[in-house]
Amino acid sequence: MLLFPELHDAPVNRLRDARDVSADLLSEAIGKPSRLPIRIERLIEAGAWTDAALALLETLPQWRLRRLAFDDGEWHCALSRQRELPDWLDDAIETRHADLALAILSAFVEARRESMQVVRGSVPAVRSPSHPAYEPVCCDNFG
Repeated sequence: MLLFPELHDAPVNRLRDARDVSADLLSEAIGKPSRLPIRIERLIEAGAWTDAALALLETLPQWRLRRLAFDDGEWHCALSRQRELPDWLDDAIETRHADLALAILSAFVEARRESMQVVRGSVPAVRSPSHPAYEPVCCDNFG
């Protein structure tokens, strides 16, 4: 659980509230990668925001574009790890925005954040005692 989820979602909130793409907004959405491919850097320099956003999706190899559609004045973007599954079984990331590039960038940020989360098992882990004199005691009344 995050202590301040509103701070953690700052790039997502800025993308959602933005009207159009800028180089600053794009660099904030990307974060601090070690090095962007030259092709993406050139697309950003040229202002080809949609092409740059689609190229960024290629940097997340486990995610694939499942759906990109325009409906009721908004672009809907869905990314999936398993495109072969039917929609109702797939756990896809779905975003929407009036601007195509921002819809794709929002999905990219969500997918990257989900990829960074540690996969947890079905059984919760037990933390070690915080104090060496700590000793667990059974408090159940079996009598």
